[in-house]
Amino acid sequence: MVNIQQDHLGFVLPNSKIRNGVFIPKFYNPELLARLRKLKTTHQLLSIKDLKDDGHLSVATGDEIGKMAYGTGEIPFIRTSDIVNWEVKADPKHGVSEEIYAAYSVKQDVRAGDIFLVRDGTYLIGQACVLTNHDLPCLYQSHILKFRLNEASPVSPYLFLACLNSPTVKQQIRANQFTADIIDTVGNRYLDLVLPVPQKKSLRDRISNEVRLNVTQRIDLRERIRKIPLWVEGQLECLDSPIPEDWLWRSELLGNTGFARSISYIRSGIFIPKYYDPQLDDTLKGLKRTHELVTINDLVKSKVVNWDTGIEIGKMAYGTGHIPFIRTSDISNWELKGDPKQSVSEAIYEANKQDVQPEDIFVVRDGTYLVGTSCILTEDDTKILYCGGMYKLRVHDKKKLDPYLLLALLNTPIVRRQMRAKQFTRDIIDTLGKRLFEVVLPIPKDVKTCKNIADETRRVIETRVQLRNRTKEIAIEVEGIAKGTVETIEEI
Repeated sequence: MVNIQQDHLGFVLPNSKIRNGVFIPKFYNPELLARLRKLKTTHQLLSIKDLKDDGHLSVATGDEIGKMAYGTGEIPFIRTSDIVNWEVKADPKHGVSEEIYAAYSVKQDVRAGDIFLVRDGTYLIGQACVLTNHDLPCLYQSHILKFRLNEASPVSPYLFLACLNSPTVKQQIRANQFTADIIDTVGNRYLDLVLPVPQKKSLRDRISNEVRLNVTQRIDLRERIRKIPLWVEGQLECLDSPIPEDWLWRSELLGNTGFARSISYIRSGIFIPKYYDPQLDDTLKGLKRTHELVTINDLVKSKVVNWDTGIEIGKMAYGTGHIPFIRTSDISNWELKGDPKQSVSEAIYEANKQDVQPEDIFVVRDGTYLVGTSCILTEDDTKILYCGGMYKLRVHDKKKLDPYLLLALLNTPIVRRQMRAKQFTRDIIDTLGKRLFEVVLPIPKDVKTCKNIADETRRVIETRVQLRNRTKEIAIEVEGIAKGTVETIEEI
């Protein structure tokens, strides 16, 4: 009889070990079972089912409110793609009205301290976050599980979040992720997930406290990110000023219900009304007194900024290594995801290496709701490839324009509204195309204000990225894994 090594590449399993009629090999990965046995000497292995059955954990799912509800108001409707880097996006894709919120809010009962976990999708399955008061009120969709731990639970919400992001739990999630119709799902198999809770109380307390502080700091900085664009436009005197109660966060979606334009206004053969929205012209005219109005094309022509686009490496390259291949959905809250969806091998990276530097800015060109989303790269983000659906903007003359000021400008309400007006459908997706270069940037005339905006944006981004990177280290420390060996664990 041939001796078969028992690993994820091939193993023998007796029929008696088959559970729930599941015949998918990864579900029985012997390396995962061996990893859990090893952890048993240093960790308490608690399943989510155990926590639920013991009354320490309650679980619920959200609702599908229907596309007709999208855009009816300002209350966020959290979807799977809105959960990134252990937090909710500052600008979730969809908002709903007070009436729709009232119809679901009692049933959903979302509170600060609740944890969301993505159950259905593909690469997003397993993404998790903890909610804070800044995230409320909100509704959430049915593809998300809501966990709530009581005060008597042996695991705090913050330790629970760290455990959910540990390599062994991530691996379990992938092992329990099966295709259902057109999407993948963990289904009710989430109950079988085993959390590796450190036996040492000092380690549990340290991890819990650090996650709490990390989340709190990142959320506070995220709220500053929400204010910076308003500060740039002069709608806030400073970042300590409160946001006006009547401010509409989704103002980029506002338009004019009707207007007349003479034929002389038609440019480039474009007959799409939103492209000529007079409200945009009126807003820009109102900014002329306090701001220099400069197009991105002006900056390119004067050689202050240069640009490039990414590449498409093909799906066969996905998952071949650990070098991130950045796609449009990997940008959130002005930064990259800590765990981008796709990654490639060193060989593919070397064969397709792109010119990427710190302080380069990515702007999403193609997609739907993501068009116009942007981020700035730091030292930790440069060994990457990036897709063709994005522009890369690089400030060539930093004496004339600070890259962090440019990032803030790209996220101002008037700029995002212009991007929406210039976003047209091509084939099956929308695109900005080269119309991005027509966008007018409102640069404050006051030099000191520009410097303050750039400095504060830099501080916020750099601090958030440091905290983001620390969350990845914490998830590893839960299991007592040395930093350099985590990739080997995740390959199992």
